[in-house]
Amino acid sequence: MKYPSQAVSKLYFTAAIGLFGAQILFGLIMGLQYVIGDFLFPLIPFNVARMVHTNLLIVWLLFGFMGAGYYLIPEESERELYSPKLAKLLFWVFLVAGALTILGYLLVPYAELARLTGNDLLATMGREFLEQPLPTKVGIVIVALGFLFNLTMTVLGGRKTSISLVMMLGLWGLAIFFLFSFINPDNLVKDKFWWWWVVHLWVEGVWELILGAMLAFVLIKVTGVDREVIEKWLYVIVAFTLMSGIIGTGHHYFWIGTPEYWQVWGSVFSAIEPIPFFMMTVFAFNMVNRRKREHPNKVATLWAMGTGVMAFLGAGVWGFLHTLAPVNYYTHGSQITAAHGHMAFYGAYAMVVMTMISYTMPIMRGREANSNKAQVVEMWAFWLMTVAMVFITLFLTAAGILQVWLQRVSETPMSFMATQDQVAMFYWLREASGVMFLIGFVLYVASFFIKGETKAA
Repeated sequence: MKYPSQAVSKLYFTAAIGLFGAQILFGLIMGLQYVIGDFLFPLIPFNVARMVHTNLLIVWLLFGFMGAGYYLIPEESERELYSPKLAKLLFWVFLVAGALTILGYLLVPYAELARLTGNDLLATMGREFLEQPLPTKVGIVIVALGFLFNLTMTVLGGRKTSISLVMMLGLWGLAIFFLFSFINPDNLVKDKFWWWWVVHLWVEGVWELILGAMLAFVLIKVTGVDREVIEKWLYVIVAFTLMSGIIGTGHHYFWIGTPEYWQVWGSVFSAIEPIPFFMMTVFAFNMVNRRKREHPNKVATLWAMGTGVMAFLGAGVWGFLHTLAPVNYYTHGSQITAAHGHMAFYGAYAMVVMTMISYTMPIMRGREANSNKAQVVEMWAFWLMTVAMVFITLFLTAAGILQVWLQRVSETPMSFMATQDQVAMFYWLREASGVMFLIGFVLYVASFFIKGETKAA
């Protein structure tokens, strides 16, 4: 580890892993509630489990991005972090606020939680993924501003690189677009219009810049390929990401009451959106094939290559499958959407955070890489989680196709609940795959505690 202040990343990565585990557990609870409707009711109703599951996803990824920023930016800037104390303070503020919010979801009826937290003053609650109470949203903004101030001052006082600038552009974009979560018009069409400015322009916009910067950073370290080569790839990927992702927001505007031209614009630019993910896959494999060194951390390289492949499949292929307006007319809001969401989030964002953790955690613990024994266990974790996610995606896709046929295409369409009974087998298979994913996650955590011969950093 070049700079002692990079060690603050360990706090963020540790919290990210813990919250990821909690997200998986709530995913398994929801999976059972799909087939056993009263499982854990009324202790944890389905709507609460879903809210906790999705909010944990967002929070643990944000912890991962912040940890990556605190490690990557000082090294790219060739100087210590501007204020390690501020980074530690913001960590505890964010962690406590997040924990209290989740406890609020679990222990207080949502309507009562809204009343207690000032939703009458500024109504921001009740929207999918943005269910956080007003104080939590304000806290997120404060933490984000403190975080960005810390990193921006670090960049301004040191070396500027393409990787650090793309990372900062993505992080600033993340903070700016979150501000649209405070816009909550009474008109439902306008509400959904602005809602997507957070949800879509995060995951199919600025988050992709963060993904590209993190992937480029790790590939430089593990392959030894010239920085100039990797940065050229990064520029092209960023250009295609922004060109397709911004106007591609239109594929969410098909059926919410916006002008008809969005069906054309949304379809055309959504068809382009898989290109940057395909480029990331080619980028990762090309850099590994051209490597100038054999880095001892082989499992970090595996995670990096897996990120490219799974991001392309989940975000690119599965996104394209149902993003054109004539197809989306039938598939909108079906389990096909859930299939795309699961593989896309895992492939593009969960895997790149785990790539970063895999590369940096051994270094922050005083060695260049974990022992061979530990890496073998982590590789098992990689394959178990990745294969499990492929199965989850395939089973949800099969459920979605059958759902669309029975509920929306058939000459004698079935009701929603009757259709759910017909696809229950796929939900059971999805749950079994989720258990497999949990086993992989446990192995991933265990790998960091396995001792053996290590090479000092």
